[in-house]
Amino acid sequence: MLWWLIVIVIVCVGALLYLRAEQNKRNARELEEAQADARATIERLGGQVYQLTPRNEAARQALADASERYNAAGGQIDRAGSPAQARLAKQSALEGLYYIRAARVAMDMDPGPPISAIDGQDIAGAVDEKRTIAHNGRSITASPAPSAGTPNYFPGGRVAGRPVPAGWYSEPWWKPALIAGAWGAGSALLFTTLFAGMGGVGYDAQAFENGTGEAAADPGYDQGGFDPGDTGNDFGGSGGYDTGGGFETGGGGFDAF
Repeated sequence: MLWWLIVIVIVCVGALLYLRAEQNKRNARELEEAQADARATIERLGGQVYQLTPRNEAARQALADASERYNAAGGQIDRAGSPAQARLAKQSALEGLYYIRAARVAMDMDPGPPISAIDGQDIAGAVDEKRTIAHNGRSITASPAPSAGTPNYFPGGRVAGRPVPAGWYSEPWWKPALIAGAWGAGSALLFTTLFAGMGGVGYDAQAFENGTGEAAADPGYDQGGFDPGDTGNDFGGSGGYDTGGGFETGGGGFDAF
């Protein structure tokens, strides 16, 4: 009887070691696949980021942001020790590709092939009309198209847990939250004033504040219709874009809320 118990223990230990080894192999394979996928996107970005020469301020700003995303993605993939970390590096590279597209749009060039959605774009919505507001003693303009007055592009997604619509802006009004990791007290008022009633942004300030971006106030709003390939300016997309504090725009000249 004792021998049978010893045999059973040995078999159980052997099975446990085998399962653990197989799990380690699967984890290593998943990491390699995620790293390879991310590196392919990073290489795609790297092949474009230095090829364009900006011809206006909007293109210059977008290319600066693309370059920043390229550098960030490279650092992230070098440190990636899990599939999730590798996917974050890919997200950074995809953001960079959206900035490349924005720069091309700003210079009236072919925007190029479609880009995979980045996290958060589907809930963030997009600017679909030009609007200028007064906030804290300054004017802030949102527009669906680049111009000398709206040179700051954002591809849409979350910043510090809240959705920011895709579009072109007179200033990167989301940047204080990006730097601080939290939004100021006046952010909901700014959001309401800038986007209230805008068709491409189907959620209210409460949804902005709680980070859901859900169109609870307007059940008829179809978030699924927001597609980067279907807009005249080729920005937008689908997917909870969370910068995690790593995303930095090159725009300046603004105040915190």
